[in-house]
Amino acid sequence: MFFMFITAAVLAEVCSALPLSGSIYIWAAESAGPKYARFFGFIVAWWSTTAWSTFVAGNCQTTANYIVSQLAIWEVDFPGGVGNGNIQWRTLIWGVSEAMLILSIVINYLPPKWYSGIFRFSLGLMLVDFFLCVIWFPIAANNSYGLRTAKEVFTTTYNGTGAPAGWNWILSFLFTAGTLTGFDASGHIAEETKNASVIAGRGILWSAIATGVLGFATTILFLFCTPDLETVFALNAPQPFVQIYALALGKRASIFMTILAVLGLIMNTSIAVVAASRLIFAVARDGVLPLSSWLGRVDEQGQPRNAVTLIFGFAALLLCTILPSQVAFTSLVSAGGVPTIAAYALIAGLRLFCTPNVFKTSHFYLGKFRKPMYAAAALFNVLIVAVLVSPYFFPVTADTFNFAPVIFGAVTIFGVLSWWFTPKEKWLRQEQIEQALRYTEGTRIE
Repeated sequence: MFFMFITAAVLAEVCSALPLSGSIYIWAAESAGPKYARFFGFIVAWWSTTAWSTFVAGNCQTTANYIVSQLAIWEVDFPGGVGNGNIQWRTLIWGVSEAMLILSIVINYLPPKWYSGIFRFSLGLMLVDFFLCVIWFPIAANNSYGLRTAKEVFTTTYNGTGAPAGWNWILSFLFTAGTLTGFDASGHIAEETKNASVIAGRGILWSAIATGVLGFATTILFLFCTPDLETVFALNAPQPFVQIYALALGKRASIFMTILAVLGLIMNTSIAVVAASRLIFAVARDGVLPLSSWLGRVDEQGQPRNAVTLIFGFAALLLCTILPSQVAFTSLVSAGGVPTIAAYALIAGLRLFCTPNVFKTSHFYLGKFRKPMYAAAALFNVLIVAVLVSPYFFPVTADTFNFAPVIFGAVTIFGVLSWWFTPKEKWLRQEQIEQALRYTEGTRIE
């Protein structure tokens, strides 16, 4: 929480100075200064578009896991059994995931005036889920299988990875990093935000703080309410919490909690599509991606519908990798977090070494604390990248190999090749870079 709050503050500082759609690659370019702006702009453009498009597919499979886990609760005799080794089971998860994707995309085709209501409804669902978890769940768990003691919660360790004890502990960041990320989304819709230099930056900062504080409270609560390890590891559903809800609340009550989670995840995915489509639109508008002339168009309501369609196609194809191999899909999804965290580290590092004294007109200027905060954000996010590309099980075999570094490397190569072959006058021209820097030192972009 501490280091990701610092990271959010660094991004809010840059966002306030440059509140543009597709912001994160612009932030990287301008943070690098005029000499290296184009190079790092291309790299982060490819990183961020890959990451956000992959998030959408990952969210859809997460939603599907909640739904199909009800089969395990009601002990439905599924042909071939429940498990990723069964092609029929993987086909079921794939089909449900694709259906969740379609629902999320349809929401993005609605009139933009509805988005505010969708965002509020999503927030309301999450708050209802949170309060039920902190009130109903612990009472029910205490009355059923009982709460764990403070000693069990804070001193029990378990090494299921085969890694050395120290790295096994570090690997716990794998899961928290997946939660405390993506707060740059506020910047991607900055051009559709009133008073963007204030509101977009505030959105980055407060979304990270709210996620961290509420996520910490929820994590501690779940540690007290989770059954003993033998019971947990005996659960066979893709989403174990559905079974934990059933153990604590009862089978029928678990259906309600599942519906609540599914609705929240569909809304969450639709919001991810909003952020991703604006990012892809902005990158395409600047001519970086293939099919840029088509992706860079907007409809009569000013919405990047073509970019939404591309995300649908990309996510639908990505979900198809579930069919031949769940390991392949998991690797693709896990690779989605790497470019985002890498971009956070890169922007902080560029601010520290290349442009530590610019963006002083930002509403979130970090002042005398900026250099220590840049260093802290850069170093911590590099550590998180190392966790995300690390093997998750030791010794490493073909079945447990983490393809995230391979995919991340390939995307980076695409970025370098785009930078090399794209003419300088076509994207991020020198005068554009210098003009943007002058804006950050003088007139703010509202």
